[in-house]
Amino acid sequence: MQTIKLIVDAGKANAGPPLGPALGPLGINTMNVVNEINEKTKDLVGMQVPVQVIVDGGSKTFTVEVGTPLTSALLKKELNIKVATGKAGAEVSGNLPFDKVLKVCKAKYPQLISKSMKSAIKEVLGTCRSMGVTIDDQPASEILKKVNDGAYDDKLKA
Repeated sequence: MQTIKLIVDAGKANAGPPLGPALGPLGINTMNVVNEINEKTKDLVGMQVPVQVIVDGGSKTFTVEVGTPLTSALLKKELNIKVATGKAGAEVSGNLPFDKVLKVCKAKYPQLISKSMKSAIKEVLGTCRSMGVTIDDQPASEILKKVNDGAYDDKLKA
């Protein structure tokens, strides 16, 4: 068994790099893999998605596993933007209500290293800060202070 890990544009995988060159030497039909990836990611179009292709070289079979999109991709989808500002702190990419940030956090929770929802929301708020996303018209750093002070504990337990 061999595993190929990559990030693809959902619904738009193709036989070019990085997928084609990685699969070619394994003797697997690249287009079959591409078609399966595109089928499994069609509902996530517009986002980058982590994908694992597990290949059994002996039987020439494969399995495609699709992960949760990147936190930044989920935030951009909630903001309905394609690109976040390159000047976080000086420019704002958009504003989200805390509940939308919590929705992203819950979607990513199984893949985060956090042991609690409170620490997971801190990870997502860090991504918000680096992307220039405000929450309830406040900088992510201010919301982080409120999370640390317990202001959102009731929402994080739900």
